[in-house]
Amino acid sequence: MRLATVIDGTAHAAALRRRAAEIAGRLRRETGTAPGLATVLVGDHPASQVYVRAKGRACAGAEVSAFDIRLPGDISEARLASEIEQLNRDERIDGVLVQLPLPRHIDPHRILGSIDPAKDVDGFHPLNVGRLWNGLPTMIPCTPQGCIRLLRTVHIDLSGRHAVVIGRSNIVGKPLVALLLQADCTVTVVHSKTRNADEICRSADIVIAAAGRPGMVKGDWIKPGATVIDVGINPAPTPEGRGRVVGDVDFLSVSEIAGAITPVPGGVGPMTIACLLLNTLLAACRRRGIADPAI
Repeated sequence: MRLATVIDGTAHAAALRRRAAEIAGRLRRETGTAPGLATVLVGDHPASQVYVRAKGRACAGAEVSAFDIRLPGDISEARLASEIEQLNRDERIDGVLVQLPLPRHIDPHRILGSIDPAKDVDGFHPLNVGRLWNGLPTMIPCTPQGCIRLLRTVHIDLSGRHAVVIGRSNIVGKPLVALLLQADCTVTVVHSKTRNADEICRSADIVIAAAGRPGMVKGDWIKPGATVIDVGINPAPTPEGRGRVVGDVDFLSVSEIAGAITPVPGGVGPMTIACLLLNTLLAACRRRGIADPAI
């Protein structure tokens, strides 16, 4: 039995991080300043703490100055907006990232909208969202950007392919639709209210699963030879109590049908952090009046 090619996100992310370090080094030599990324963590959400630490390690490896802002979970919305405004004005900082989810008493739309669009390295500010949908230069959200980069390691030309996106979140699903349309794909969105989701997926050349439901996509959902990108990161403790994560795709059954597939872990996750570094460096170049680097 021929199994799908496993798309090594860890290796591709490592190459992007090396490129990020090269750009950061050039900025230091040409401007005498280091690119800076501020991550804002509100409260003590365990998964968020893990993500923020990973982003800090990535910054250190790419010569990007990391500013780790930790705020109490009971901070007021107005105070949080004020903290972000200080980061907007700080000349040492090129990128501002507010780690989601935020505590329930805080409106994420207001907070994300308070970030300077030029420093919005997550690409979630309404101005950047609008520019993305209009095909204008902007900050491309990190996870969707990572998915497209991995897709292009399999398909240099995405034009005319039928892509199904499972999930319609503002963070992953919707930006992915915009990027796939820009690449001239025919795009279908499957979500929690979709009927016959399995049949729709079986018609696709590309399936991107971002629903947050472990093992949702089975082998019989996939057209032979299709490319499958698994965005899901779902906790799945072992019987021994050890923590592990699984994707939205049932890897074993799908890998027997698909032509190429991303693993979890080691697929989209590392690419998300690498693309965050690239966005930070893109913001740093633009703020210094330097042409966008080739990334």
